[in-house]
Amino acid sequence: MQGRGEHNEDARRCRLAVNRKLLITAAWLPLGLAIAPTAHAADDGPADVAASGEEADGTIVVTATKRAASLEDVPVAVSVASGEAIARAQIRDLKDLTSLVPSLSMQQLQSPANVNIYIRGFGNGANNSGIEPSVGVFVDGVYRSRTAAQIADLPDVEQVEVLRGPQSTLFGKNASAGVISIITRLPQFTPGADLEASYGNYNAQVFKGLVTGPLTDTLAVSVAAGRNRRDGFIVDPDSGQRSNGRNRWFMRGQALWQPGDDLSLRVIGDYGLIDEVCCAPVNVQSSAATQAVLAVGGKVNAPDAIYADQAWWNFDSTNRIANYGFSGQLDYKASRFKLTAISAWRRLTSATNQDSDFTSGQMLARNAQDLTLSTFTEELRLATDLPGPFNALAGVYYFNETLDQRNAIAFGRDMRAYANLLVQGASAGALSVPLLEQVLGGLDGNPARYAGRFFASGQGSNERYRLRNEAFSAFFQGDFKLGGALTLTAGAAFTSDTKRYAIAGTTTDAFAGVDLDGRAYAPFRQQLLAAAGFRARGVNPQSPAAIAAFAQADPQGYAAVLGRAAANANNPAANPLGALRRLQLFPPYVDVPNAVEPGRTHDQRLTWTARATVMLNRHVHAYASVATGFKASSINLSRDSRPFPADQAALEAAGLAQVNQTYATRFAGPERTTVYELGLKAQWGLATANIAVFQQTISGFQSNVFTGTGFALVNAGKERVRGVEVETVLRPAPGLTLSGSATWLDPLYQDFTMSAVGDLSGRRPAGIPALSFTLAGQYEHRLGRTARLFLRADFHHESPVITEEGLPGFLDLGTAAAIAASAQYKRRIDEVNAALGLAQGARIEFTLWARNLTNNRTLTKVFDSVAQPLAISGYTNQPRTYGASVRYRF
Repeated sequence: MQGRGEHNEDARRCRLAVNRKLLITAAWLPLGLAIAPTAHAADDGPADVAASGEEADGTIVVTATKRAASLEDVPVAVSVASGEAIARAQIRDLKDLTSLVPSLSMQQLQSPANVNIYIRGFGNGANNSGIEPSVGVFVDGVYRSRTAAQIADLPDVEQVEVLRGPQSTLFGKNASAGVISIITRLPQFTPGADLEASYGNYNAQVFKGLVTGPLTDTLAVSVAAGRNRRDGFIVDPDSGQRSNGRNRWFMRGQALWQPGDDLSLRVIGDYGLIDEVCCAPVNVQSSAATQAVLAVGGKVNAPDAIYADQAWWNFDSTNRIANYGFSGQLDYKASRFKLTAISAWRRLTSATNQDSDFTSGQMLARNAQDLTLSTFTEELRLATDLPGPFNALAGVYYFNETLDQRNAIAFGRDMRAYANLLVQGASAGALSVPLLEQVLGGLDGNPARYAGRFFASGQGSNERYRLRNEAFSAFFQGDFKLGGALTLTAGAAFTSDTKRYAIAGTTTDAFAGVDLDGRAYAPFRQQLLAAAGFRARGVNPQSPAAIAAFAQADPQGYAAVLGRAAANANNPAANPLGALRRLQLFPPYVDVPNAVEPGRTHDQRLTWTARATVMLNRHVHAYASVATGFKASSINLSRDSRPFPADQAALEAAGLAQVNQTYATRFAGPERTTVYELGLKAQWGLATANIAVFQQTISGFQSNVFTGTGFALVNAGKERVRGVEVETVLRPAPGLTLSGSATWLDPLYQDFTMSAVGDLSGRRPAGIPALSFTLAGQYEHRLGRTARLFLRADFHHESPVITEEGLPGFLDLGTAAAIAASAQYKRRIDEVNAALGLAQGARIEFTLWARNLTNNRTLTKVFDSVAQPLAISGYTNQPRTYGASVRYRF
């Protein structure tokens, strides 16, 4: 298949050359096309369906710089997971890759559509559809702009490349922290297939496969499909329902037209569906609000049973996420130039409904979101292959995206009783919901105005968000070789990004529409202040006789109590009703655009990279580089999207400010990244070693923190992380491969005064372990002429780390005390994965596998419990899973 099986010269270098005859006669495509039989010797291997990206001498070929090259020759920090390693490690989706790449970490939150991806400790993008991730994910060169479009199963992957640091001069969109590049297998001009079935605990069933072959001498096609289902590992003890399971499938079809070595066209169409009940958090810390939940009949786990895999809910949290699209890549080579054009259209629909009070009580009856996202991208680039010392790559990139999102949240039947208990607790029994309705309505002139309306079932909020994003970038990178040892690289990219957004919301939350600071309620506030003053002096405010006796015995003290109450009746800072503001969950909105806020951002930036690479000898080379990165503004598309404080005066002058108007952010400005890096790469045949030392600074990092009712999106002033990365591979004996990779990070908030939990300047960011490493080994042993036994194991460690830097629920404690209080929720990871397999020839493979073999349990994320002041919830990691699989290839 040499020549025909490869669609261009660069791709040919990426494939393992196979020059074997076929054993089989098959009708291999679902289309029913017959393939003529061909025979070969019985001990020959299968056709090269995998196209592994690894040369016969073990060299790994990557396309990190948009050119095919050996991993050891690419002067950038990049890790590679081959398709074979992914299959043998039983890696199902991107989240599992963290066990192979220590610099990469991921956190799944309340939905399969919400996963934060981090490289070198930094990343964002989940929970707020207006935020594009700082880590860009590309599949076959096509950008996936949201995490819901990125988390997919990996049945037909050739390899995954993880590039650390900004990649703005080669990738067209938002790669300020790094890039994950997923490369799927090319259609082959030799018929073949790769089929696998797996069964494991929790009734896990995985079926996936790929079939490929030619339709004509110049046209090859492939069809890949996968099905992944598993029962949930978290159980509701009352109903027996399960959460955190798997139920997803996808298909991908490809066609490769190659009329000659100088021209190829690759067309891809794919469709994936996730339809799962996920994700149930557990109660980590109780509060008075938790006791109120229990009092109205709700149930939550005790904090000492976090890892019992039990939680309570009153309806399933459903997630239906469809992700599909088409792309085409044209490669044309003329003389010393290669032209590549990639066009893609994608669509994402996500419909979720979550039991967001995370209890068996029905404080919330629904929290539903419907999201539709459509993107069109176009990339055109030209690469040279000149005989002289200079070569370059230049290109342009266009991105167009539209987003439409609707949210609806509503109180349930238990909310009124629950809120009544919280009101009583906050007022030491002096107030209740019915009393508030009666008194506040009476002061408004109608005692029945609020009767039965506060926290009534069905009240809530409805929102609609729309976003249009149009971006353009032009990029250039050139290499100049000075002699045979030194190469200088320089690159630049100009990016222009425009976003237009609209936010509209309506609220039916009657209590949230009451201005507790309103002047009409001054007599009531004065009465409450006086009662508190009498109580502080040991006088029962409910007893007129006791008050009269106090007035006679201490007339000055009596006058002081009344005077203080009168003086503070209209002081918001002393408002005795102030503690109830936490229960005003869905206040009115200021819609955007409006006369003050145009609903538009425009950012443009020139980013650049400079690098020097030195060949120290034929085995070792070193590099030094400086690179900058950029990510445009992100929009706060959540119910906590509030006007900027700077717009307050203008909004009030225009009459646009609402009752209980608060001010925060509509959007976070751009992220700007600078990385200084020194690297060393060595290849000695039986051993390789890669070392990178770096300092990365991010100005304006877009921090998105959940506050218990919504999301605070703000820019951190400046974050810095210093680090060292080491990757080694050793092949000390035939069949034995040992590898190790480690990352040490020293992060710091240099300036973050406006965080959701106070001033974090000078503190270590949460969630970034100081040390993470993976040790892995694989051994293959021949049994007879064709059978092989293989054993693979890896150990992944992350040092203890605080998962949140002072939860917003601890704000009353002050920043330092809040961080100390949240330190008890540290996460430490020590996971062991293993596989034992038997291969019969190159066709059949049986494997026993286990992930998280030692059942290491951790909290992956903690957050303020929804509408439960000072209570904390959290998500736990996946317990031990194990099973068996069979794989058949020809």
